[in-house]
Amino acid sequence: MPAPKATVCLWFDTEAEAAARFYADVIPDSAVHAVLRAPTDFPSGKAGDVLTVHFTIAGIPCLGLNGGPAFSQSEAFSFQIAADDQAETDRLWNAIVGNGGQESDCGWCKDRWGLNWQITPRVLTEALSAGGDEAKRVFAAMMTMQKIDVAAIEAARRG
Repeated sequence: MPAPKATVCLWFDTEAEAAARFYADVIPDSAVHAVLRAPTDFPSGKAGDVLTVHFTIAGIPCLGLNGGPAFSQSEAFSFQIAADDQAETDRLWNAIVGNGGQESDCGWCKDRWGLNWQITPRVLTEALSAGGDEAKRVFAAMMTMQKIDVAAIEAARRG
């Protein structure tokens, strides 16, 4: 299988493999494909340490790089995962936040490695796309939430 033309490279200190395995367990259509070890010592590790991990998150090709502590994740990059309903929203949110992660606002959360996630129920995206008063009501409701409450979004849609 040829390498994809484009891959998202995610910088980790030392835990790229643990993160990739967590994502593969939690996010649908995700998997770990290869773990590559350093052939020699490198600035933030030794020969034999995990250097890169090739994996997919929701079908998106990713490369986890154990690059050391020089850089960290920020809210400038996130994965948005479309949840089908409240049960999926709860499962994803609870897995990320419940494993050393952190809640944020408007459906955003951060995992224990600092990677940011938007757990976005499809009903929210559909309502915001509708525009007009419906989108205004839904946006106002969303702005009061951390984890998205599907029932509250549906109520806001109806007005």
